[in-house]
Amino acid sequence: MPAKNEENPSRVLVADDDPAILRLVTALVEKEGYEVVTARDGREAIKLLKSDANFAAAILDVVMPHIEGPEIVRYMRSEKRLMKIPVIMMTAEQNPKLPSDSFAAGAGVFLPKPFTSSQLQIMLRMIINQASKHKD
Repeated sequence: MPAKNEENPSRVLVADDDPAILRLVTALVEKEGYEVVTARDGREAIKLLKSDANFAAAILDVVMPHIEGPEIVRYMRSEKRLMKIPVIMMTAEQNPKLPSDSFAAGAGVFLPKPFTSSQLQIMLRMIINQASKHKD
């Protein structure tokens, strides 16, 4: 289980406007030993990030009401206290521009829906491990 301290946060932000996806991703992330903080839209996610930067990672839906995923990532990359939080973007949208838009915004992983449990868990482990190596 991840250590609970400022250098190695044990929480993951999950933002998705689909309640079923939010529940599924929450369950998968909790299985990895992380506490999950959820947001139901982009505005809620930004509000959480403005008040709290202690996340091991963020998993964001690309298309959400109010503020979309790539815009949230751009905000995170512009804030010193948020810029090192690794981000997984996920979407069911079939637009071929979305992966490149997500990477250009600063996301580390793009995961098309539907994805398997193991795909999400492997990607989560990968980005958190990469981020912790870059902190040293």
